Amino acid sequence: MGLLKGSASFVRFSVEGELPDSSLEYLLDRIITYSFEDIDDNYEEYSLGWVSVQNMFDSQFKNSSWVAGDYITLSLRMDERKVSAAILKKCIIKEEERVRLEKQLPKLSRSTRVEIKERVRSELVRKAIPIPAVYELAWNLTEGVVLFFSTNKKAQALLEDHFRETFGLLVKQQIPYSTAEALLDEAQIIKLENASPDLFV
Repeated sequence: MGLLKGSASFVRFSVEGELPDSSLEYLLDRIITYSFEDIDDNYEEYSLGWVSVQNMFDSQFKNSSWVAGDYITLSLRMDERKVSAAILKKCIIKEEERVRLEKQLPKLSRSTRVEIKERVRSELVRKAIPIPAVYELAWNLTEGVVLFFSTNKKAQALLEDHFRETFGLLVKQQIPYSTAEALLDEAQIIKLENASPDLFV
């Protein structure tokens, strides 16, 4: 479930580092620079970038709000052309057999088979319709916390890389221990450090 749904699963990240300019104009410029670029009309295999949480087709943020109080709300959209492994295997075998019969060879060389594999894969990828995936986030600028509405590890890795590329900042996943450190005072943190696990069975 995402940010705009009735219920949601999310992961907390802390933002490490300082923005060179925290103005909304600067942030919007960075977001648009690294916004999503459509690959429906070309043959690119992959595209990743920011879009509006309200509309996955709005990558310029002209018709939708991206700021809510202390929060920046964005979606990270990834489109990828994929080919089923079974379909790829079938088409490679079919093409290998066609070439073998055409050239009247008992067996194809390794280099020929590699060339056929790459050519068939390229042709199938070009025909494939890009599959979209959209992941919402809410970044609290005051507290330096990002709520990322996906528990998918691959999506989290994409967020970490794209966030650093866009803003020059690192995001670090918060585990319960680090969250407790941020909430407790000095005396309580010492108690936390000396705590040991206990069994309740």
